[in-house]
Amino acid sequence: QKGKIISASSIAGHEGFAMLGVYSATKFAVRALTQVAAQEYASDGITVNAYCPGIVGTDMWVEIDQRFADLTGAEVGATYKKYVEGIALGRAQTPEDVAAFVAFLAGPDSDYMTGQAPIIDGGLVYR
Repeated sequence: QKGKIISASSIAGHEGFAMLGVYSATKFAVRALTQVAAQEYASDGITVNAYCPGIVGTDMWVEIDQRFADLTGAEVGATYKKYVEGIALGRAQTPEDVAAFVAFLAGPDSDYMTGQAPIIDGGLVYR
C-alpha cells in the first residue's frame, strides 16, 4: 500500500436535502471525485475513499438549525431535534464517532477498499 486519500462527504451526498441544495451538490461531487480518483490512482497503490457522516453535534448544526429557523419560522432547536429523533441509534453523532471511522479508513483494515463513500450516521439514511 502506497497511500490513502480520504475525503469528507455527507449523507447529503447520497440524498439531497431541501434547503441544502448547494451543500448537497458539493457533497455529491465529492463522491464522484472519489470514484474517479480511485480508478486513476489504483495502479499507483493509492486507495481513495470518502466518509459520509450524518447529524453530528457540532457548531455546524447550530448554524444549520438557526438558518432553518430563520427560513421556516421553526423554533430554534426544532430542526436539530427532528433530525436526531429520526436516527435509529437514538442520538446525534459525535466527532469521536466520525474520527473512529476515519481511523478505519486510514488504517490497514481498509486496504482493499477503494472508490467508496460509506454512510456513517447511526441509521438515518439507508442505501
